[in-house]
Amino acid sequence: MTEPSILFLRACLALLAMPIYLLSFLGIWEPFCKKVFFPFFLEKLSVVHERKAKKQKQELFRNLPDFKSPSGDLKLLEIGTGCGPNFQFYPPGCRVTCTDINPNFQQGLSRSMNKNQHIQYERFLVAAADDLHQVPSGSVDAVVCTLVLCSVRDINGTLREVLRVLRPGGAFYFLEHVAADRSSWRYFWQQVCYPTWKLVFDGCCLTRETWKNLEQANFSELSLQHTNVALPWTPIEPHIFGYAVK
Repeated sequence: MTEPSILFLRACLALLAMPIYLLSFLGIWEPFCKKVFFPFFLEKLSVVHERKAKKQKQELFRNLPDFKSPSGDLKLLEIGTGCGPNFQFYPPGCRVTCTDINPNFQQGLSRSMNKNQHIQYERFLVAAADDLHQVPSGSVDAVVCTLVLCSVRDINGTLREVLRVLRPGGAFYFLEHVAADRSSWRYFWQQVCYPTWKLVFDGCCLTRETWKNLEQANFSELSLQHTNVALPWTPIEPHIFGYAVK
């Protein structure tokens, strides 16, 4: 399919979403999205995504205890915690610092904390992923980031911050939806949906080839797998997951 086809279908989708475009033009959509719609949507999506991606997450976090510090503690920083869907996979006694650029997830986050009392909650920081200046350098054993790199302002800046806050030998765990193969129909529909999806879902980008950023970052070791998470009728089925060692 050609570029004109993509532009035509984008225009059709924009017409369907015209009320949201109008609210955005008036400056109403973004604050409503951040405070009400996106926290509500993400908590509902997390329930579905957790069910579909449970196998990948169990595999992903299986070796997390291997990165405990010499003292036996496991200090973990989660970037873009949202409503806390990863807490169930963390080992008992793990000390977790939560961060998110959006402070409006507190209700869902509190529910997750109450359900997962096997871990210790250190603090919650309102912080952008590419600016974690509140976290000292070399102070954590592991950093976790799931379904976040699709919407950060600067992926490479985020990975530099991850490397800075990790202690030597610490690990960065990730699970992200990414661009489909460029020759596939999935990629075509990702291109069609891109502008409207990004507006509606708080900056989420459908066509990022995040594995390339991870491969180019200054990690000493990278374990990365491509997979599909069964989310029919959505453009976010292609995923990557794995961990990288500082």
